[in-house]
This record gives sequence, C-alpha cells and structure tokens, in this order.
Amino acid sequence: MNLETRTINAAPDVAVAGPAIREHNRARLRLRLYLALIVVDAACILVSLFAASLIYKPVYSSEQWYVFASLLVPVYLLAAFNNHAYSATIFVKPMRAALRGMQAFVLGAAIVLLLAFYLKSSAEFSRGMVTIGAIFGVALIGGFRYAIAMRASALFGGTPFTVALIADGPHNLPTNSFSFVVHADGDLDPAQDCPMMFDRLAHALRGADRVVVACPPERRVDWVRMLKGANVRSEMVAPELKSIAPLALDRCGNMPTMVFSDGPLGRFDTGMKRAFDIVVSSSALLLLAPLMLVVALLIKISDPGPVFFVQTRIGQGNRLFRMFKFRSMRAEKLDHNANMLTRRNDSRVTPIGALIRRSSIDELPQLINVLRGEMSIVGPRPHALGARAADKLYWEVDGRYWHRHAAKPGLTGLAQIRGFRGATEHASDLTNRLQADLEYLHNWSIWRDILIMLQTVRVITHHNAY
Repeated sequence: MNLETRTINAAPDVAVAGPAIREHNRARLRLRLYLALIVVDAACILVSLFAASLIYKPVYSSEQWYVFASLLVPVYLLAAFNNHAYSATIFVKPMRAALRGMQAFVLGAAIVLLLAFYLKSSAEFSRGMVTIGAIFGVALIGGFRYAIAMRASALFGGTPFTVALIADGPHNLPTNSFSFVVHADGDLDPAQDCPMMFDRLAHALRGADRVVVACPPERRVDWVRMLKGANVRSEMVAPELKSIAPLALDRCGNMPTMVFSDGPLGRFDTGMKRAFDIVVSSSALLLLAPLMLVVALLIKISDPGPVFFVQTRIGQGNRLFRMFKFRSMRAEKLDHNANMLTRRNDSRVTPIGALIRRSSIDELPQLINVLRGEMSIVGPRPHALGARAADKLYWEVDGRYWHRHAAKPGLTGLAQIRGFRGATEHASDLTNRLQADLEYLHNWSIWRDILIMLQTVRVITHHNAY
C-alpha cells in the first residue's frame, strides 16, 4: 500500500507537517462545499419563487414571492441541518444529498404555510404562486444538490473524509486507500497507561475523521481504551467477524470493522455548542472584568508572585492543554502536578485564596480557555495529571476514565451541580463524578447545557469548595 506515514516522537507537529496540511485542505474544502451548498439551496428557493411569480402573477402584491422566500429560507436551513442535509456523507451519496434537500424544502414550506394559517396571513400568499414555486424548488434543489455531490468526489480526489490507519503489526491490514498510516512502535504502546502516550496519539490523529485499527486480537482492548476518548469515529479490523453479527458493524475496503467509538456530538450540535460557548464566555468576561481586575490586584498585594496559576490538564480527545486559574496558594508552594490535592484549612492557601476558592471566583480565568476553544461552559471538569483517588491515579481507579474526554472539559458540569466537588480521598469520590460525566455525554442537548449553567448558581459556594 502507498500510504503517508506519521512518525510519533517528541515533536509530532513537525514530523507530520506535510500530511497535516493536506488534511487541513480537505477539511477546508469540505467547509467551502457546505457554504456553497447553503448558498445554492437559498438561491434555488429565491429563483423558484421568483419564476413562479412571473408565471402566475399574484393579484394582491407582486412582492409576495419575496416575502414567502424570506420566511422559507431560514426555516429550510433549520430543517436541512436537522435532517443532516449538510453532513459529509452526502458528498459520497448523491441521491441522499438530493432527497434530504427536497425533504427539507417540503418540510420548510409546510411550516411556513402552517404558521401563516395560524397567524391568519395565509390569504396574503397566492396558492398558485406557492404551488408552482414549490414544484420548481423541489426540482432545482434536488437537481443541483445531486450534481454538486457527483462532482464532489472528483474535487476531493476520493473520499471527503480523512481516514487514518493505525497499523500495529503487519497482519490483517485492509486494502482501502487511507489518508495516512500511524505505525505503532515503542513510542506508541497502547498497553501503557500514561497521559503522554495518549497525548502522542492525539497529535498523531489530528485532523482525522475516522480511525481504523489493525492489530493482533490480544491488543484490541488496549486500543479501544486509548481511542474511546479520542473524539473521533474509531473502528477495529476484525476478519473473524464475517461469521458473526454484532450490533455495530461497518466495512473498510474488503475487511469488516466493528464500530466502538464516535464523537458524542454531530457537526450541527458541535457548532451550536461552540456558538453558545462564545456568546456566554465573551459576555461573562466583559461583565466580570471589573471583579477580575480587583481579584488580580488583591492576589498581587497579598502574596508576591504571578496572578494566574497555569496548570496542564487533560482536555478533549485526551490532548493536554494549559488551564488558567487565579492563584490561590503561596507562590513557593504551588503544586503544578496536583500531587497533593487541596484539603480543608490547607496551609498553602492564602487568605485571599481561601475566599476566592470558596466562592469559585478562582475559576473565572477559565472563561479565557472557553473563548480559545480549549474548554466549554458545560462539560466534564478537567483534571490535573497527578490527581489521585484512594492513592491511585484517576485512570487506575476506573478504566472508563479516558472516555469522559470525548467532549471538551467544562467550566461546570453535571457532577458539579450534583455536589461532587472537593478532594477525592476515596475511590467513590472519583467514580461518582465519572458516572455523572458519562451520563452527560450520552444525554447531551443544548437545553441541558443551559439548565446546568443556571443550576450552577446554587452551588457556586459549596462545603467541599476549599
């Protein structure tokens, strides 16, 4: 097979610069096609209704077509996003692209007419003009979407997805065409429970939309554990499954694969969550700027040293990132690895630090992490690398720990509003939080994010916050 190879080493960004650029171009081309498709769909609606108004001239107003189109376009776009008419799969299935667009148009037109009926405005729209425009609209949207999807394969030079192969050994390698291959060697061993190992894998898979693992049967569980929280669709090559019928099967080339992981949110949900994060974090930073300036000044006066405490935490896809907090401990006693969690009446905490910790004000600088896209307003709280429960590292207590990182870490989360805060002295202190985090991932909705954010107000001060 003629595959791009990614080398895993201490500087993954340098080693894979060439393939990374090509994958970035593929993602950018996908985005351009999405935007082009949105413009084409909107143009088809406008042209269809304008043509209908020329063929069937309305009695009351010549601008009826424009009013109806102005209402229909946003409703159509909402319906199209909801039924995945702008997902990447439409670029490999032209008929699906056409059908989903036509379904969204019919649904959008029905919603607009229903709203007009209940608002007693339906008489303002000519039935002849709407009927002819609907026929033209369905035909134009279906035809143009089919033509664009047919052309997309040539534009991408094959699949629109970036598909990575993890080759752990020379056996059972599928014959499909991959974007790049990652060879597992001494620098990438799934059997090792180490944050740096997970970080290397995250960098190696940057830009991948789909990951296929080919490994010996005895290594499968280790690879599943590594990829469960990678926030990317992950599959395992398993030739023996030809004679079995699991609930989740897919194919890669001529080999069957078993789907065991997927990102928790689709593209539309991810975009909606990101827009929510940007609006909330930017607004909060503007409103809370005076308070944050006062806190920064008090920290500086009370104890010489930096205002912020910057600590490496585990983020989405198990990537490491630097999280900001207001410094609450004495500068000479800072614990960057969290080898000893803060306890009640901890001598390391300054008087100002105790106040801002009890009121959760020390967490406010994480709004910067949210604005930068490293965190979300709501999600599993990010943990430090050395954090322990019952004298064990978190991932040693429960193997599902890595799964929680399929989503961005949050400023608040389901575990926090349930009161799971403070030191993790017992194993249950971690497992309770982990269970809440996994529940959040499996039942996400934007409304639940808003509810959790509002409920956070009542737990800002908590007896376990010290």
